[in-house]
Amino acid sequence: MAKKQRFPHLVGSKWTAQDKVLGWRHFQVVNRKNQGALVFAEIVAACDPQSRLWVNAGMLKNRSLWQAGWQPVSAMDLRQGLIGPEG
Repeated sequence: MAKKQRFPHLVGSKWTAQDKVLGWRHFQVVNRKNQGALVFAEIVAACDPQSRLWVNAGMLKNRSLWQAGWQPVSAMDLRQGLIGPEG
């Protein structure tokens, strides 16, 4: 029986950073790399394909750093109390 792959749907997934990373918030995973017990994801900024970096895929599960999908930034700021409900 084959060993179960960690993060099987990683490539192609979209993520929103809680704080700007390389000046951007929205990223997509374009590549993955296994190194021993760790899995790394290469993420690319949605608006700037030159802005790319490798992150430990386990960090994407940390909700204080990342949210799955592309979240509206204004909705994130409301949840974090950075702007009032009037905008």
